[in-house]
Amino acid sequence: MTPPPGLGTWTVRRARTTPERTALAHGTRRVTYAELDDRVRVLAAGLAGLGVGRGDRVAYLGPNHPAFVETLFATTALGAVFVPLNARLAPEEHAFALADTGSRVLVHAPPVSGGTSLTSSVSDGLPLTLEVGGSYDELITGAADRQDPVDVDPDDTAVLLYTSGTTGRPKAARLSHANLTWNALNVLVDVDLARDEVCLLSAPLFHAAALGMTCLPVLLKGGTLVLEEAFDVDRTLDLVPTEGVTIMFGVPTMFAALARSPRFDEADLSSVRYLLCGGAPVPPALLETYAARGLTFLQGYGMTEAAPGVLLLDREHAREKVGTAGRPHFFSDVRLGAAGEILVRGPNVVDGYWQRPQESADAFESGEHAERGWFRSGDVATVDDDGFHRIVDRVKDLYISGGENVSPAEVEGVLTGHPEVVDAAVIGVPDERWGETGHAWVVLAPDATATPADLLAHLDGRLARFKHPRTVEVVDALPRNPTGKLDKGALRARVHFPGA
Repeated sequence: MTPPPGLGTWTVRRARTTPERTALAHGTRRVTYAELDDRVRVLAAGLAGLGVGRGDRVAYLGPNHPAFVETLFATTALGAVFVPLNARLAPEEHAFALADTGSRVLVHAPPVSGGTSLTSSVSDGLPLTLEVGGSYDELITGAADRQDPVDVDPDDTAVLLYTSGTTGRPKAARLSHANLTWNALNVLVDVDLARDEVCLLSAPLFHAAALGMTCLPVLLKGGTLVLEEAFDVDRTLDLVPTEGVTIMFGVPTMFAALARSPRFDEADLSSVRYLLCGGAPVPPALLETYAARGLTFLQGYGMTEAAPGVLLLDREHAREKVGTAGRPHFFSDVRLGAAGEILVRGPNVVDGYWQRPQESADAFESGEHAERGWFRSGDVATVDDDGFHRIVDRVKDLYISGGENVSPAEVEGVLTGHPEVVDAAVIGVPDERWGETGHAWVVLAPDATATPADLLAHLDGRLARFKHPRTVEVVDALPRNPTGKLDKGALRARVHFPGA
C-alpha cells in the first residue's frame, strides 16, 4: 500500500528510491536513507508505545543532531506534532513553551562537546524525557516493532515553531504538512537544488530558515545534510573540501566571520554552488568579498509563518539588485497593503497560532481581501518596476540581532519584573557586529539603588543572551503620547550611537 501523504512518509519514500545514499553526516557517523527510515519507524513505534498518538506534541531540545531529524519524522509519522525548542533560550522560556504546547515527551540531545544539562530545570511535569545517548537510544535499540506512517490531512499541524511577537510572550505558528511541503517545493523550483547536494548546516534547525530552506528541501531531493552542532570558522573551512559541500546556509554574521579568517583567501571552496543567507541583508562589501572568490549569495526574506520563504533574490540579480530581498517565491503571492506593509498568501502560509485565536485573526488582513488569506508581515517594503522588493521599515517592533528576532515587549516585561523597576522600553540600535542590539531605558522606583549592571544580571536565566540589551540607561520618565502609549519614535531620536 502506498504511504499516505505527509512529512511522516518522506523517509519511506526516500528509502525506496535512494536507500543507499547518505542522508545525514554527523561527525564521523554516516546515515543512509534506508538506515534513517528504519530508525524513524522504530522510534515511531517506541513513541507510540509510550502513548504518543495523533495530535500529541513531542518536543526536541538540543543542537543539530540526527535525533532532531529522526524525531521530526517519527513524530509526524504518528500524526503527532513536533515542537523544536530554541536551545539558546533560558530555562524559564523552555518551561513556558513546554507548558504552552502541552508536550507529552521531550527528546533532549545535549551538546556533543559537553556542557550542563538543559533539562534539569524544565522537565518538571513532563511525563517523560528521552536523553539522546541514553534512554532515547535504548528506546530505538530495544524496540522490535516498526511503525508505518498513519494517514494525515495535509492541513493537519505538523510542527509548532515559536516566533517572537510584539505582545510579550512568544507564540507558536501552526505549520502544517502542506505548509512545509509547499515551501520545500518553492526552494526546489527557485534555488534549483540537485540530487547530489551536500548541505553544511551549522545554523540551528530550531529556526524556520534552517529547517525550511535547507533541511527539508535537501532531504526531499535526496541530498546529504552535514549536521554541525555549532558554527566554527576553522571547522567550516575544513569541512567544505572534506565533505564536498555544495550548499552553505547561514546569517551574515557567520559569512562575515569566515571572510575575516586568515585562511579564507586560500581555502578550498571549489565545491560550493550556493551560499544561502537569511536573517538580514548581506552588506555590499561582503557580497564583493565572496564575489572575488567566485561565489554569489542567494538571499531573501521570510518569516516563520510562511515556513519561511516569501521573497528570494536569485544569483542572476544578486549584485544588480543589491539591497533588495528579491521577488516572490514561485508558489507564493505578495502584495503591498496599507503603508506598504508586505502581505503574503500561499500554500506555505500558516492558518494561525497555537491556542491564540485573537492573535491568529489579527495576523490576517481584514476587510475587502480578508477571505483571500493575506498574512500581515508587519514589515514595510517598496517594489521597483522589475518586481524586486526592498524592506524599508517594520510595522511591528521587532529587531534582528545576529539573525535572531527579538521582541522588545518580551524584554521589557522581564525588566519590569525587577522589584526596583517601574517602567522600561527597549529598541534595536545599529551594531557593527550583530546588525542590531538592544538599548533599554528604565525608570526606577523612588529610593531604588539598582544599577544598569544589576538590571542586566536580572535577565540572566530569564532571557536568552541574544535578547539581552547591550546597554541600559536609567531615566526619570519615558515619553508617552496622550493616550499613554510609549512613544518609541521619540526614544529613537535620543539614540546617538556610532552608526545610528
